[in-house]
Amino acid sequence: MRLLITGGAGFIGSNFIHYLRREHPSYEIVNVDLLTYAGNPDNLSNVEVSRQYRFIQADIADSDAMEILFADGIDSIVNFAAESHVDRSITDPGIFVRTNITGTQALLDLAIKYKVPKFLQISTDEVYGSLGAEGLFSEVTSLAPNSPYSASKAGADLLVRAYHETYGLHVNITRCSNNYGPYQFPEKLIPLMIRNALDNKPLTVYGDGLNIRDWLYVEDHCNAIALVLHQGRAGEIYNIGGNNERTNLQVVRTILQELGKPESLIHYVEDRLGHDRRYAIDATKIRNELRWQPKYEYETGIKSTIKWYRENGEWLNRIATGAYQL
Repeated sequence: MRLLITGGAGFIGSNFIHYLRREHPSYEIVNVDLLTYAGNPDNLSNVEVSRQYRFIQADIADSDAMEILFADGIDSIVNFAAESHVDRSITDPGIFVRTNITGTQALLDLAIKYKVPKFLQISTDEVYGSLGAEGLFSEVTSLAPNSPYSASKAGADLLVRAYHETYGLHVNITRCSNNYGPYQFPEKLIPLMIRNALDNKPLTVYGDGLNIRDWLYVEDHCNAIALVLHQGRAGEIYNIGGNNERTNLQVVRTILQELGKPESLIHYVEDRLGHDRRYAIDATKIRNELRWQPKYEYETGIKSTIKWYRENGEWLNRIATGAYQL
């Protein structure tokens, strides 16, 4: 199988490449990433360069650059490429529209032109909006995005669905809960809190810290993506969740406790705009249809994650200094 993986130098994309190299070493992987600030070549520094793996620095919205890759033949596309940080989408929505919507549309057009057998869109539970104290997001929950980021991802999802209905393209969409694990850019909650705690800096918490997220260890997510890639029914959406609901404050306190740091480092600030109160995923469909089951309990995954960041201080420092972009 020859896979085109877009955004493969980012957090989840790079973990997925590591997963494939381990579980399916015969697959040929073409990794395309523009290497914006969150695309980090260090995430794949230990991937052996061979005929089975190739990296191309390119913009998915640049159809001419991408067409060269499609002309060589592609069996499946896994589209991780996205601008994904909510705070950045509030200050600069345009780049989110360009990458997440226009970029996805460029890939879809080429997939039709070159008759690519399968297109897998990696999305997010944030397209569903916010939940109250009860209930779960299912695949039939109405889309109600509350930030420019989630709106751009919802727009991309609708395009993917439309290309299936209009052109017959075999597509799947996965929508995951909050991921955590190795190689996550430290603007996100868990790596940011770990880094600040290690440096004895304030751990900034929005509002009252009681916003709830369903946490999913990235290795479990990669396993689910692989199952959808190989077995997903055409046109179907699959929600992927860890069934590990925690408030942001609980997460921060766990990190402090594990690192032996005082809770006095917690610093509450004004809540951000469009901050969804709760996300929670119903993953019944993928569990029943594809027999997916997460392997990592939150308590195990978070300890493993903290340990990884403690042991990979050089990786963190290269991001902090910007050296990873040189």
